[in-house]
This record gives sequence, C-alpha cells and structure tokens, in this order.
Amino acid sequence: MSDGVLAAIIAASATVFAAFMQLKTAFSKEVAARAQSPYSRRKNKLPMILVLVILGAAGVAGFALSQWITEYQRAAQNAVQEELRARIEQMTRTESQLAGTHAEISASIRRNMGLEGIVVMATVGPCRPALVVSTPALNSIPAEGAGQPSAQPAPTTTSSSCTESEAASVTLCATIPASATVTELALYVRPIDAEGPWSLSQVMPGHEVDQARFAERHEEIVDSATTKQVCEGFAHWSSERGRVVRMVTRYSL
Repeated sequence: MSDGVLAAIIAASATVFAAFMQLKTAFSKEVAARAQSPYSRRKNKLPMILVLVILGAAGVAGFALSQWITEYQRAAQNAVQEELRARIEQMTRTESQLAGTHAEISASIRRNMGLEGIVVMATVGPCRPALVVSTPALNSIPAEGAGQPSAQPAPTTTSSSCTESEAASVTLCATIPASATVTELALYVRPIDAEGPWSLSQVMPGHEVDQARFAERHEEIVDSATTKQVCEGFAHWSSERGRVVRMVTRYSL
C-alpha cells in the first residue's frame, strides 16, 4: 500500500471516528430528551440528522480521495512505463544502427585487406643431400714369402647434390573470408642474405628458379563457416643456400 492511500485511509478513519463520537453524544441527548415534549424530541433530531450527513459525507470524501490518489499513482506509473518503453525502443534502434555500422566497417576493412593482400612468409634452409660411402677395390693378395701386405686405403664418404625428389618443402597458407574470391596470388623467392625490393624476386607458379619451384596451382581449404585458407606449396633442393619465400594473396568480396 502506497503512502498516499495510507494517508487517505487515516484521514477518513479520523473523520469517521469523530462522526461516531458526535453520533454517540447526540444519541445520549436523544435518550435524555425522550421524557420531554414531542416538540422537543423533534427539535433534538436535527443534530442526529446532521451527524448522519457528516458521516456519509466523510465516507464519500474518503473514498473519492483514495480513488483520486489511486488514479494519480496509476497515471504516474503508466507515464514511467511509457518512458521506459520509449527508452528501450531507442536503445534497440541504437543497437541495430551500431550493429549495422560495425558490419559495414568490418566489411570495409576486409575489402581493404583484400586489395592490399595477405602476406605470408617462410624461410627454407639448404637441402641436405644423402651421403654416399664408397669402398675401393682390394689389391690382390701378395705371394707367399713376400713381405708384409701393403696397407689398404680407407673407404671414402662423398655427398652429392639434392634432387627434386629429395627437396625440402614448405606450404604457405593465408586465411581469407569464406565468401572471398582470390584475384591474385603473387609468389616471391630469394636467397636469405638478399636485399632489395621483393618485386625483383617474383616468380611464376610451376616454374623452376635456381633449384626451387612453387606448385603449379594453389589450394583452397575450408577453415570454418566464415573463413578459408589459400595454400601454396614450395620445394627447394639447393644444397648451397637457403631461401626466403613470400606469398601475397589478394581477393575480392
């Protein structure tokens, strides 16, 4: 129960109590006046009628006041609810606008990344060729009575250069959006100690360059519902130097 309704009930109760007290006084006077003349009894009814009227008016006024306070509080509560509803709708619209703006910004960033390209690099060491052990032919056994047999030469170990089947391999992978379309795959390879712009070291897929080769075709592997990987293989079979390889993946949405 709210404070306003409680105050109205207290005021109405006080009014009713005062009216009852006046009614009791009037009733006592009426009992005392019964022994008097009929004119006096009719005259003494007037206070009782006034008390009844006051009692009824107090009840009606208390009920009306409580109804007015209740309606006022209901109206205030409705106003607060309407304001809260309006703020919630405004927050919902703002959230939707922010979500749309975030989606647009994310899409713009992904498009710019696709235009600039995703860069992936790796370093490949020199190929380690297999060792070949050669044993020279034994000399003929010396005749009986001859001197001590001559010393035989020790086996020799030689190494040959790597072949493409023995090449060290590495796979370069770039992650792009699942809905993207690859527009360009730029491939680069150069020695580890080389300097200068990468544009001087660009090669074509499938072409051998100084005992190194990129795969002829790249592969696209689904990574998740929103991303996929673009992978390119590289083989290197030079035993003299290591290489640095670089892949730039450009795409469109």
